[in-house]
Amino acid sequence: MKLNIANQITLLRIFLIPIFMFFLLVDPVGSGEYIALGIFIVASITDAIDGYLARKRGLVTNFGKFADPLADKLLIAGALVALIDLQQISAWPVIIILAREFAITGLRVLAADQGIVIAASNLGKYKTNAQIFAVIFLVLSMATSAVPAIIGQILLWIAVALTVISGADYMMNSREVINDED
Repeated sequence: MKLNIANQITLLRIFLIPIFMFFLLVDPVGSGEYIALGIFIVASITDAIDGYLARKRGLVTNFGKFADPLADKLLIAGALVALIDLQQISAWPVIIILAREFAITGLRVLAADQGIVIAASNLGKYKTNAQIFAVIFLVLSMATSAVPAIIGQILLWIAVALTVISGADYMMNSREVINDED
């Protein structure tokens, strides 16, 4: 299978996840938070780039429809779990976020089995952006005292709220998938 440029960028994002986590968790150079933050920002930007290229150049593929949201979830989940390990955040918001992600992924699998594609909603995009900004500020607060940790914490709980709201929205708008009697 030959991958187009959008899918290659998605795979780059997945490849960057363990590198991000290595610098954040192991910190082999003494300023790993800064390197990890740079990698996380680059990985987050690739999400916009691959989506733009796929739509603009007509490069939307089934692989991309699967891999792009998976890459987003892996990036956010990896970052949040690492932040728990570093005792920067509580497990509770991460459990809520991961539970929603598993539930909506399951819903999408059910829908796909019925020939229905559940596209990302605006709420889902806001949720992802809120999660990205929360991680950025949480890591930034580790790297410098100029950024209070409370900013990342507040952004994380905003992300949790958007996560719950967008999850409920997906469920409500997908009742035909859930209520399938087959």
